[in-house]
Amino acid sequence: MFKLKVADAKLLRDMATAISILVDEATFKIDPENLKLRAMDPSRVAMVDFEWPKTVFEEYTCTKPTKMCINISELLKLLKRAGKNEVVELSLDEKTGRLQVKITGRYTRNFTMPTLEASEEDVPTPKITFNVKAKATTEGLHQAIEDAQLVSDHVRIQVDTEKLVFHAAGDLMGATIELQKGSDALLDLEAREPSKATFSLGYLSEIIKAASATSDIATLEFSTDMPIKLDFQQTKEGKLTFYLAPRIETE
Repeated sequence: MFKLKVADAKLLRDMATAISILVDEATFKIDPENLKLRAMDPSRVAMVDFEWPKTVFEEYTCTKPTKMCINISELLKLLKRAGKNEVVELSLDEKTGRLQVKITGRYTRNFTMPTLEASEEDVPTPKITFNVKAKATTEGLHQAIEDAQLVSDHVRIQVDTEKLVFHAAGDLMGATIELQKGSDALLDLEAREPSKATFSLGYLSEIIKAASATSDIATLEFSTDMPIKLDFQQTKEGKLTFYLAPRIETE
């Protein structure tokens, strides 16, 4: 049995949107202290690691640890009907096994939706040593990725001690976007050694675009030809982190 109440529907909607970039059927772990999700996309190229402690919620009740799998796209249809400052309550009807969604604001709406068979897969956190750590604004990253998408479907991210560089090359055009350390876009940069890796712009664009609604600041960590970790800073102690595997280029 659980009951979760979020005072700002937009907060929940933005987070669900970010998760939906990678997974459609999401298995959440709910215990007395927090709500968690760790899942990989169907192609096994990217992973999302999400956690909200009970302090994020206006009300949080969980009598025993449980798993709940839902279709995120269907939930988003309901959440999009809620205004920014409307209250959303989520609870599980144990008799029917259906998720109850209550939206309260100018008027009250009650919806029910089915739950799905919960995944038993245990997705571990990647064990990676990162040589680069960059702190940037999500707006700055979003603009850099959009620029790179004008010429290619993948981008090489490269770093030295002073700048983060995005290289994109297509059949006809190329682009180089530089974010200087200490600029409005690149707030901080630590590099133990020069590093570079290539990633799909499709994944990066969707992740950064969706997650930017939840956070103004992102931390990127990567090493040469290794997965990139994108951690989006949350204002209410929550966690929203993505991992994306590199595109291995052959000479």
